Amino acid sequence: MDKQQEIVKLLNSQGLMPLFFDASESVSLAIMEALYTGGVRLIEYTNRGEAAFDNFTAMKKVAIEIYPGLFFGAGTIKDAATAQLFIDAGADFLISPALAMDVYEVAKTNNVLWIPGCMTPTEILHAEKAGIRLVKLFPGNVLGPSFMHAIKDLFPAMQFMPTGGVDTSRENLHAWFSAGVCAVGMGGKLISAKTLQDENYNSITETVQEVLHHIQHIQMHV
Repeated sequence: MDKQQEIVKLLNSQGLMPLFFDASESVSLAIMEALYTGGVRLIEYTNRGEAAFDNFTAMKKVAIEIYPGLFFGAGTIKDAATAQLFIDAGADFLISPALAMDVYEVAKTNNVLWIPGCMTPTEILHAEKAGIRLVKLFPGNVLGPSFMHAIKDLFPAMQFMPTGGVDTSRENLHAWFSAGVCAVGMGGKLISAKTLQDENYNSITETVQEVLHHIQHIQMHV
């Protein structure tokens, strides 16, 4: 099994892709530790601020040193140059908000998993024709589980990960997984602004454990 297959298998098993960015390196490192302690082995660090690349580089170094089994990827990758930059910094996978095919070419050349964002059947079809088998449904809160349910049978070979607005509640998670997703991406609902303001990193760990427990139980019954 190559690295891309390993990541996809882990995503299916974990059922959760936490994603975040913080301008502070120390806060970013603390969040990564809280997520890892909670049982997460896949993390997306989003490229959404000037400090993103430097923070990512520092975090990747720490991940290699003290977090065995953690795959650490870069999100919000919108162009080829940025894709190469993060791959050179050790990104295990790349995630984009849209179907940026120049990013795909860089990822393919470097044999790195790329998960594009799609919102329409047309975009999903373009991804499928390019040989992509896993896409991010974005924004998830706009599309909703009913959209996922409606398109699932049209793309039986495709796997889907909704991101944006996915809730930590058992009800919301059940709605998504019963509609046919393989995993959910989760940011602010998992790592709230108040939690960060209070520096309550234990709360992040507890929330992650609860969400993973919900997902595991749901996966067994859908």
